[in-house]
Amino acid sequence: MKRVTPLWVALITASACAATSLCANAGTSTVLATSFDCARASAAIEKLICRTPQLKQMDIELTRLYRLALTDDHSVPRPDKVEIEQRFWVDARNRCSAEAEPKACTIRSYAERAHQLRQGSVIARTKDPSRRTDGPVAFRCTGLNALIAVTYFNVEPRVVYLKWANTSATLVQVPNDSATQFNGKDYRGSYSFLQNGSDALFQIPGSGQMSCTVEPVG
Repeated sequence: MKRVTPLWVALITASACAATSLCANAGTSTVLATSFDCARASAAIEKLICRTPQLKQMDIELTRLYRLALTDDHSVPRPDKVEIEQRFWVDARNRCSAEAEPKACTIRSYAERAHQLRQGSVIARTKDPSRRTDGPVAFRCTGLNALIAVTYFNVEPRVVYLKWANTSATLVQVPNDSATQFNGKDYRGSYSFLQNGSDALFQIPGSGQMSCTVEPVG
């Protein structure tokens, strides 16, 4: 019987490339590519990703995080479960093509998955200079009993994923000359996250602005 090598084992060798987003091959350097071949893209979401620079950058970064998580024996969940979760995630991401706003759905999908991978793996959180994600960082806000976990996707435009209690929101950066501002909306209403250093103002549907401060580590 032919032995099938699990995907997470096969990708461990490639993780060294993913850690730097550069791979040496016959004396040349190749930038880490998307998780699929854009020249052969057939699914509607894959085509959307390939023609949207922001989504293409998010896919490349998520591929890097995923490969790193596969090398982390202490990741939560373990690497074999990370692989299974990734397969389910790809299926869910592809279903964004049936949504009213496929691009917004796909951005949310990548932001949430990046948060999960970074939260579960110390190796995925290494400060690689080529990384396009940071966090999660904890913010404590007046009026909220739970801390907000914030993960940043440093693409163009930037995306931030916020999770607290059983709620989450994905926001996109908008122009602001005095601070870093992210806006977004879902079926509940509109959100805004206005950050200036370690302080922020956060607004959720049905609430006024809440003052937030980064929670010290340790």
